[in-house]
Amino acid sequence: VGRVSHQTQTASGPMHQVAFERSMTDHRAAFREAIRQLTASATGAIAGPEEIDAMGHRVVHGGEAFQEPALVDAAVLDAIEKTIPLAPLHNPPNLIGIEVAEELFPGRPHVAVFDTNFHQTIPEKAYLYALPYSYYTDHRIRKYGFHGTSHAFVSREAARLLEKDPADLRMVVLYLGNGASASAVSAGRCIDTSMGLTPLEGLVMGTRSGDIDANAVLRLAEDHGVDGARRVLNNESGLRGLSG
Repeated sequence: VGRVSHQTQTASGPMHQVAFERSMTDHRAAFREAIRQLTASATGAIAGPEEIDAMGHRVVHGGEAFQEPALVDAAVLDAIEKTIPLAPLHNPPNLIGIEVAEELFPGRPHVAVFDTNFHQTIPEKAYLYALPYSYYTDHRIRKYGFHGTSHAFVSREAARLLEKDPADLRMVVLYLGNGASASAVSAGRCIDTSMGLTPLEGLVMGTRSGDIDANAVLRLAEDHGVDGARRVLNNESGLRGLSG
């Protein structure tokens, strides 16, 4: 199901808000519907797809390969694919979205912006887990952090509103929604964050447990299997689990 809401302002008319909900068979169908809505004669923001100069793509996990947004090419797509084991629910559809967009908007630059970018400045003492070191060197199991685009924007905007140089500020930045995370930002650089290897770690969220004793996770896996434990922790816990 696709849920789309956008606001458009035309040169000759007032602001319009368009919202609809309908079944989408795949990413290609969703993109085509978005193009149709954006070019609708009554409320469209553009005359046609040729007016799109570039496309930005949010990608959840960039691992350690990306510290900045990246212009998409074959090497970037390959690096995103290699990170799928770290974000099996998010990176595959992110990749499909980029590939379909490249088909529908050929010749335009496509830029991948990673949720993990902002947190790549976290020092080793903060991102390493107290596991055998080989789990980091061989499997890259570590804290990565997410919601980075929001944490970066909020920290910059806070400095602007306070009329302070970001270099002079130390802040705790919160991202609060169905997913939730906190980050410690010093002199404009992230030095720690609550989310970890995946977006499951950290604060209590809408349906995600946040921090929990690892033995409780093992107990869930014994009772429900690995897939069942993953479902409970990600979809049936947090505020939903506490409230029933």
